[in-house]
Parts: sequence; C-alpha cells; structure tokens
Amino acid sequence: MAMFDWTEKPASVLQQGGVIAPDERLPWPQTAAMGVQHVIAMFGATVLAPILMGFDANIAILMSGVGTLIFFAITGGKVPSYLGSSFAFIGVVIAASAYAGKGPNTNIGVALGGIIACGALYTAIGAVVHAVGTRWIERFMPPVVTGSVVAVIGLNLAHIPVKNMAASGFDSWMQAITFTCVGLVAVLTRGMVQRLLILVGLIVASILYAVLANGLGLGKPMDLSGIANAAWVGMPAFTAPVFSGPAMLLIAPVAVILVAENLGHIKAVTAMTGRDLDAYMGRAFIGDGVATMVSGAAGGTGVTTYAENIGVMAATKIYSTAIFLVAALIAVVLGFSPKFGAVIQAIPLPVMGGVSIVVFGLIAIAGAKIWVDNRVDFSQNRNLIVAAVTLVLGTGDFTLRFGDFALGGIGTATFGAIALHALLGIKGDERAARY
Repeated sequence: MAMFDWTEKPASVLQQGGVIAPDERLPWPQTAAMGVQHVIAMFGATVLAPILMGFDANIAILMSGVGTLIFFAITGGKVPSYLGSSFAFIGVVIAASAYAGKGPNTNIGVALGGIIACGALYTAIGAVVHAVGTRWIERFMPPVVTGSVVAVIGLNLAHIPVKNMAASGFDSWMQAITFTCVGLVAVLTRGMVQRLLILVGLIVASILYAVLANGLGLGKPMDLSGIANAAWVGMPAFTAPVFSGPAMLLIAPVAVILVAENLGHIKAVTAMTGRDLDAYMGRAFIGDGVATMVSGAAGGTGVTTYAENIGVMAATKIYSTAIFLVAALIAVVLGFSPKFGAVIQAIPLPVMGGVSIVVFGLIAIAGAKIWVDNRVDFSQNRNLIVAAVTLVLGTGDFTLRFGDFALGGIGTATFGAIALHALLGIKGDERAARY
C-alpha cells in the first residue's frame, strides 16, 4: 500500500443513523454538529496542557486543528482521530525550560526545539512501522500494556477536575450536577440529542449554573463581559523554536509514550468499529509525528491522538472521519478568534470540570475495553502484575528523577508496563506472551 494514496475516498457513504463507520458520514448538518461536539471534547485538555506549560492556548487550539488536518491527509482519511495537546510533554517541558508555573513561559523556544526533535523521532518510528509492520511493536506493547497505558492517561488526569476545578462546596455540587446532566442526556434522549450528549450536557449545566449563581447568588456569577470586549479575529502569538541539545535529548524520548498512546487508541477504535486499522498504523504515527513537528515550529505543544474524542465516539457510535475534518477546520478558525477563547473562558470552571470527569472516565474505560475486546487473561500472573503496577504508577503520578530529568506518572507507567511485560515474559508460557 502506498503511503499516500490520494485515490481513496474517505467518508463517502451517506448514512442517516445507527453505527456510522469511518468511511461513512451523516448528512453534513449533522456532521457539522458532531464536529462541534468533538471540538468541545478536546478543548478542555487541549487548552489546559499549554496553560500548565506556559504556552499560548490559542496557538494550541489552532495547531490541534492543523495537526488533525495533517493526520487526516497522511492517513488518507481512514483513521478517525483528533490530535490535541499531549500531557506527556508537561514534565519534560517544564524541566527543559525551567518554567516557574505562572504566566508565559519565557524559555519556550528550547522546549519547542525538543518537541520538534520528538516529532522527528516519532515520524522515524512510523516510517519503520509502515515498512515492516506492527508486529515488533505489538510484541513489546500487547493489549495488556496498551490497555493499561490508555487507562492510565484517564486516571492520571482525574485529579485535575476533582482537585483543581472546584474551589467551594457549591462548585463540587455543580460538577456533580454537570456529569449527571451528561448521563441523563446519554440515557434518556434519542437521536441527535443523544449523539451530542457532551455538548448538550454542558449547555444544560451552564444554564443551571447561571440560574443558581447569577440568579440565586449561591456561587460565583458567570462573567460574560470578556465576550463582549474580545475581538472577533486576531493573530496568535507565534514563537520560533531554539534547538538545544540537552532539551532535545530530554524531550525526544516522549515519542515512545506517544507511540503507546496512538497504538492503544487505534486498537480501541479497531475494537469499536470492527475495522482492522493495523495497515494504517505507520501512517498514523507519521501523521502524528509530522503534526507535532509543525506544531512545535509554530509555538504549539506536542500533539497526540485524543482519547477524549475516542470516548465521544464510544458514546455516540459515530466513527466517521468526516467529523474530524470538520472539527479540525473549526479549530483552525477558532484559533484566530479571541472571542471564541472568551466564550470558553466564560464557561464556569466546575461545569468544565464535570464534563472532564465524564471524558477522563471514558478514557479509562476505553483502556479497560482493550483488555476485554482482546480477551486479556488476568489469570496469568504476568498480565495481572503488569496491569496492577501500571495503573498505580500512573494514577499515583509516580515520578523517577535522573539528575535534572524527571519522568512523571504517565511516563513511568508507560515504560514500566513495557519493561515489566518483557522482564516477566523471560520464562513465561507462550499463551501469556501473546498478551
């Protein structure tokens, strides 16, 4: 198969309902609505990651759209995925740039050089996978490993909405109201409303927040003044990379984590859709790697295929790649709109936190689904130990330090899962080695 087969026609089959496969699509109005939902799903994490690293959030949104378009083109529109800011970069970026944790990162250039180096390594891995297949990667990262890594990403992020998005008792109750709204929409509604469960739940919860806070004075009122004052169109603050050897050596190994994430995500989508996407694995790695390099060159974060959007697909049963094309175009437009940023800033933090609880939980369940769909045998002690240790390392944010280098929870969980599976398989039986 040629790497870039432009004769392929993605999402060419029109469907009105039911399960929508990657090469099918809903009518364009519904496709556009679903694209908006995927923008909402990725937005919280895609904005939060750059904030934690001192990057410009508008550039992160813009480059998530550009990166998704690159991914769509390189995969021929066959792999349904959205590329957003990767949390795997946070620890190494902070270490490489000596970021103090508040305001803009004044040493962002060296971090960008490292992100580009990581993207280059990731692209090289993708080229090897495209040439020789995925068997060698699957040997090191079988379903028990990839399922654990995907689950850990959701669990590792869980503390963000639970601990950092509720400053008061009222905020905590609003988080509970929000995820309850999303759940009720998912269970009690039908048709397009049900398919837009994240977006509808967020809107309903925001209205309830306005009634309780602005109307009854029970919480901090929503402030809409920023929306009126923000410009409709504005240029993001692009930043040039600086190539520093130590920073590149520190950040480039994140490519291994991105490989595990992407592999797990594609396996999850394969399980959900019943379509074998292994043939596109190398192209997916290359697309993600190139997108990361382009993002770093413009001042954006490293990007990765987003489990948040996979969670939305799992809930809606719509896997059309056309939706991600629409979502990417929306993100590109919104990246040049300060007013959009103001609208998102106006969403109450506890409401966004409640939505994040749902989405991060769906990520964790997507990891467990990899185990179930691949029939991982937990009667095998090897699988049991690998999964158990990985989950605790990631959830507890276990960190290892090598001088100035710090490997955080997602990193230790990823490398730990790979290393443990290999080590414990030295004398393992053939069946256990399969998983």
